[in-house]
Amino acid sequence: MEPQLDKWIIEATISEMQQAMESGAICSETLVMAYLDRIRRYNPLLRSVLEVNPDAVEIARALDKERKETGKRSHLHGIPILLKDNVDTGDRLHTSAGSLALADSFAEVDSTVAAKLRAAGAVILGKANMTEWANFMSDEMWAGYSSRGGLTLNPYGPGELFVGGSSSGSAVSVAMNMAAAAIGTETSGSIISPSSQNNIVGIKPTVGLVSRSGIIPLAPSQDSPGPMTRTVTDAAILLGVLTGEDERDPATLSCKVRAYQDYTPFLTADFLSQARIGIPRYYYSHLDEARLAIVEAAISVLKEKGATIVDPVELKCQDTEWDGNVMRYEFKKYLNDYLTALPANIPVHSLQEVITFNEAHAEAALKYGQSTLIWSEMTSGTLTEQEYADSLAKNRDMAGKFGIDAVLEEHRLDALLFLGNEWGPDLAAYVGYPAITVPGGYAETGIIAPGGYITKGPQGITFVGTAWSEPTLLKLAYGFEQATLHRFPPKLD
Repeated sequence: MEPQLDKWIIEATISEMQQAMESGAICSETLVMAYLDRIRRYNPLLRSVLEVNPDAVEIARALDKERKETGKRSHLHGIPILLKDNVDTGDRLHTSAGSLALADSFAEVDSTVAAKLRAAGAVILGKANMTEWANFMSDEMWAGYSSRGGLTLNPYGPGELFVGGSSSGSAVSVAMNMAAAAIGTETSGSIISPSSQNNIVGIKPTVGLVSRSGIIPLAPSQDSPGPMTRTVTDAAILLGVLTGEDERDPATLSCKVRAYQDYTPFLTADFLSQARIGIPRYYYSHLDEARLAIVEAAISVLKEKGATIVDPVELKCQDTEWDGNVMRYEFKKYLNDYLTALPANIPVHSLQEVITFNEAHAEAALKYGQSTLIWSEMTSGTLTEQEYADSLAKNRDMAGKFGIDAVLEEHRLDALLFLGNEWGPDLAAYVGYPAITVPGGYAETGIIAPGGYITKGPQGITFVGTAWSEPTLLKLAYGFEQATLHRFPPKLD
């Protein structure tokens, strides 16, 4: 890579790349080559990219030719993007959810997300590593680990700082400037957590705003793919390309009047002067001194920009005891549906066959066991159990009607503010609501959190709202981002 391009590409935004390609200063092929070079340099350490698209350069070259002849298709024309390894691509890339059982699985057709990206002119650069089976394999599995790809490391402190998951490789690749942007998926924290830990922006959309068709499922009542980028503007650009109805995903049929194809008009920094933001202090009580200071600093900035801060607010659901039964029951049913449709040459076509495969290849496949897979397999796979129905109803009522919605209505709030993945994204997940996280600062010290990881390092400020409130959340995130500019790239050289 030319030294000048090597320097320029670090932190380059989608708009800057697009302007450079429009002016003829660079081309998509050059961009792809630059990112492939960075992947070659940094991926052996970070293990965030599982595989690169062998056709990426050729695709970029064709898009460059198209730009010259007929113009660009969209703001993503020629932009290299990584996809999490549970997103089907009908090409020469595998889709495995990080599992050795699916290591030879090629999707026959694109997922809706991949198809929309291609139609917009994006270059699918490759597949990003992820916590195996979206971190629903074992209660001992370390975030960012997959049997197929190994352990993804946080570039701000490889081997020291928590990487977050399950969209770990997507976050690390974006943070380290190994792609222009990436797609992650979230069931409960899987976009917000690694985005927060790796100093990037992540959006978990309302369930139904973006199609899940062609994505290996965990729990469809909570699953949602979303953008992971270095700036709020880039996230807004990417989100607009992804939204829309899809007959293959019935949840999207309710988004017709709620989805936008362009979210950039909502990026108005002055919205903070009229915003009302709730501070749920109950969920800050366990934070160590360094992380609490980051939250307090964020609140101070929002106040300085004119936001009305309602501090504290209490959620009626804050003492609720939650369980994982919705994920437990839905995982078996919907994973079986996905696996059953795979070609005969793939060795697994049910959750039970995945478990059996792993047992037969235990040395390579079961570093952390598979207790969660076994726990899910114990269900009927029909979603007829009363325990499932009760858990689903409790999640929706307590997190939604008596939780987020109740407190937003009571105090006329635009959103609630949380630190990173601390509780807020879980509450949003239980009821399928959106969340957005934006770089909020760096904790120089930390404590050992449950699970054994150190809490220091990058921290995101997360805004959670009600269903279909992405425009408002983007306004808040953009205003906060522009007022603070906390994002800075890792330095591994």
